[in-house]
Amino acid sequence: MSRNFYKPGKPRRPGHKRPASARSAYSAPVREVFEVRIEKMVQGGEGMARLPDGRVCFVAGALPDELCKVVVTFTKKDFSRGHVVELLEGANPDRVEARCPLYGKCGGCSLQHLDSGKQAEYLAQVERENFRRIARIELPESFTVHTGPAWGYRNRARVVVVCDQAGDKPIVRFGFRKQESNSVALFKNCPVLTPALNEFLQGRAREIFAGKFRPGCEMEVNLFDNGAGEISYYYEGMPASEFSENAVSVAEICGKKIEADAGVFFQSNLALLPALVQSVRDAVDEGLASGEASDEWLIDLFSGVGFFAAMLQDKFKRVTTVEREEKCLQHAKVNLSEMRNEPTCNNASRSDEAMRDVINDKQATAIENVSAPAEEWLASNVVNIPATLIVDPPRTGLPKEALDAIADSSVNRLIYVSCHPVTLARDTALLAEKGFKIRRAEAFAFYPQTPHLEMMLVLAR
Repeated sequence: MSRNFYKPGKPRRPGHKRPASARSAYSAPVREVFEVRIEKMVQGGEGMARLPDGRVCFVAGALPDELCKVVVTFTKKDFSRGHVVELLEGANPDRVEARCPLYGKCGGCSLQHLDSGKQAEYLAQVERENFRRIARIELPESFTVHTGPAWGYRNRARVVVVCDQAGDKPIVRFGFRKQESNSVALFKNCPVLTPALNEFLQGRAREIFAGKFRPGCEMEVNLFDNGAGEISYYYEGMPASEFSENAVSVAEICGKKIEADAGVFFQSNLALLPALVQSVRDAVDEGLASGEASDEWLIDLFSGVGFFAAMLQDKFKRVTTVEREEKCLQHAKVNLSEMRNEPTCNNASRSDEAMRDVINDKQATAIENVSAPAEEWLASNVVNIPATLIVDPPRTGLPKEALDAIADSSVNRLIYVSCHPVTLARDTALLAEKGFKIRRAEAFAFYPQTPHLEMMLVLAR
């Protein structure tokens, strides 16, 4: 999704440091240079070409049909990786100049060389091919990619605070981790961050962090803009008193107040989030109307701060959220409390009697927030009614235990929200073996200027 909650392995945030274990140990001893023709774009936003010896090479900064001079920076027996050092001929008509001076240096926004208005079209083609290749399934003709603002959208980021000393005066600067590196690319204004985050970093943040960290040190800080001009922040080792005052925030989304903190993963594009909410609500309504699912029970697996459950609880008699991260669970208990999203009494469009009926309906919903690995809970709990099931796993996808439990349950309709289309295609193929077919497919470009797409599938049997 929407990453409305913490999950390991999310799409890389601007400047996010890739763990050392994820970086390859197979660097080419000598950096070879080749002239190659780019065949197509593949997962990750790279161009695919073939080297003279037949190896596939994935080329950063390249677009289809371009003839490029490429330096190979990583090689294995059957494929290589490299990046464009010179465009020789045939520039793709959708190529543009990158807006940010840190393009190619910072660890984020690797698709800035592709026209913003064309990025969704290219990524949709990539995902259609992924499903053909991995799942042997064609995405529906109706498959669409929802888009929002191309710049200034990012309301959540992890930045590196660099503290220095000039005489008695502390100097605070901000940066992102460089590509494949722990070093820092300093910036003054990031074009994908919201104006409120940039303003915070250029002003109040310098005062906040000036005396907080030792001179000469670097500290990663998570920032969150709640869309109402309020900035929260979190850093490792943050004192409890400071955490409660400065890390926790509330964002209003589709009329609901959702609490989270800057230390857990929450959606990074509030402008596009309502589109996902509407699509999920439409999918739920379709399931209830068709009889494939019932309003008896909503099960929200990998539920994070309870985002989807909070958006849907008015439709169900019973709601269960399942999340292993304790910090997320604490927020979920708040977000699904009866008072959090209770209608306000100054709604002039409703009579007092109608308002009481709505409130009574909400109080009739049984809420259960479970702290457990989603696959373990699903495997050990009997689901013997056609419950409405939503899953929003990390990029690793659904564990086999969860897939088997879904197949053995009475669930006939599944809403699968994914931050990694490749594992979604893999899981779709496995679910197809259990009798599930795609009823609906949509994508959400939550991270413009990057190759990441969120996807939502409705699968039914």
